[in-house]
Amino acid sequence: MSEKTVSAGGVEIATEVFGDPAHPPVLLIMGAMASMLWWPEGFCRRLAERGRYVIRYDSRDTGLSTGYPPGEATYGFDDMADDAIRVLDGHGLGRAHLVGMSLGGMIAQIAALAHPDRVASLTAISTSPVGTDTSHLPKTTAAYLEHAATGESVDWTDRSQVIDFMLRDVRAIAGTAHPHDAAAARQLIETDHDRARSFASATNHFLLKGGDRWQGRLGELQPPLLVIHGTADPIFPVEHGAALAGIVPGTRLVRIDGGGHELHPADWETYLTAIAEHTAAQSGTG
Repeated sequence: MSEKTVSAGGVEIATEVFGDPAHPPVLLIMGAMASMLWWPEGFCRRLAERGRYVIRYDSRDTGLSTGYPPGEATYGFDDMADDAIRVLDGHGLGRAHLVGMSLGGMIAQIAALAHPDRVASLTAISTSPVGTDTSHLPKTTAAYLEHAATGESVDWTDRSQVIDFMLRDVRAIAGTAHPHDAAAARQLIETDHDRARSFASATNHFLLKGGDRWQGRLGELQPPLLVIHGTADPIFPVEHGAALAGIVPGTRLVRIDGGGHELHPADWETYLTAIAEHTAAQSGTG
């Protein structure tokens, strides 16, 4: 593993890489309020062991990347999609396979639409189709919405309050197939919080705007698409993944039985195998 800060477009983006740069590159894009650490190091190493050059990075307002005061972000969805391409530029990569989760999956969709020549393939995990009317699809569960509402009373500058809320959050998004590891969750959350320049700034992700020019254009997506989605996802029910797969011809949909809005270690093998197969098909590798 090696670290590199990419400076472009007036922002600094912290990145880490795993594996051999001669192998097909895979760029991992994480979701709202989540730094690169939410792509677990073990997950990244195992993907690299399958012959991929893996890059993870901190989105704006997370980790060690450029941040803005809470409520004062000057960027939107399109800027975050362009950041993904800036990371590729910073590592001297012309094209890469994009893997995005949750909000990161939406950012990856926009990046693939806006820069099809830079995206070899796209994998969308636990996300929803961009530029698409999803009002007919199942909504976020009432239980999760009730939990999320408690975030309004959190003092995001108070470490103990933030960690307590985040612990409840990861429990709320967990699936039903495997036991929830509260100790591992606490270790990740505390490390992520203490590493961040300003953890409170990550709340800016809930104020993002833009992406309007992609309304109704998802069918134009050129890079081959793989969708992976848990059947017990409380934020984006699995019907969102199925809708995304149905819009883009030739898409493969992999359902994680009992999977939540998470990368549970017990399901890593399924994720890694699907990603390796999808990226191999577009790279001419095994």
